[in-house]
Amino acid sequence: MDLKINTYNKISAVVDIKIEPFDVNKRYTKPHRHRKYLELVYFTEGEGFHHMDLISYKIQPPVVFIVKKEEVHHWEINTIPKGYVIIIKEDFLEKTLDKHINTQLLKLGKSQKIDLDSTDNVIDNLFEMLSQETKNSKTSVELIEGMLKALLSKIISYTHQEKKLESTDKVTQFVALLNETLKNNVSFYANCLNISSQNLNQLCKKKQDKTASQIIATHMVQEAKRMLMYTDKSVGEIAYELNFKDVSHFVKYFKRHTQMTPLQFKNTL
Repeated sequence: MDLKINTYNKISAVVDIKIEPFDVNKRYTKPHRHRKYLELVYFTEGEGFHHMDLISYKIQPPVVFIVKKEEVHHWEINTIPKGYVIIIKEDFLEKTLDKHINTQLLKLGKSQKIDLDSTDNVIDNLFEMLSQETKNSKTSVELIEGMLKALLSKIISYTHQEKKLESTDKVTQFVALLNETLKNNVSFYANCLNISSQNLNQLCKKKQDKTASQIIATHMVQEAKRMLMYTDKSVGEIAYELNFKDVSHFVKYFKRHTQMTPLQFKNTL
């Protein structure tokens, strides 16, 4: 029997990040998935189960669940839950001024359930403050990103994997290198990681379902968009900073990945 899995999109196209208290009406849901964002669900109270693909996790607060794009999940919560939900669209990752957040989310994406310390009030306070600040139209993007980075860092510290991932996971190292030095050159990063370009491609396909070149392109386009959005640099200056051989090559590259030229993109802002 071919079962159709519902796909929900709980946030409008103009909203890139959403942080709200967990909806108590979602205690029991049917299996579904979310295609365009990553979701972090934080519980301070509640009993029941979170079913994710083929695994059922018992809800034992305080705990954070990570629901990735295309992951099928549903809730079975027997008591009134208390906590927060963060929904992050891919557009947020393109626009964020702090590229370290991308690396943090990659690390979190390796977990489905993260148990926390019941005596640690920092995570609870950060969720509450972020929920309030994202609703305040006067709050700066820098403040939201700073608080989000602090929250993600705190959650990652409970995975007990941060140092291990940084030293052994080549894809995580690859993304970290991209955030430090951006080059449209797979061989450059493969050499830095002491592996072959072919191996790097295989690892990227396995971990992110993208080739190394596609991951580089995502970062290249993100950085170009940031410069177009937040600086007064010309297209030529941006092409030079991103190490393109000439402006024409950069324009064609940008258009191939966004279906518009850099100037057309800038005119949409």
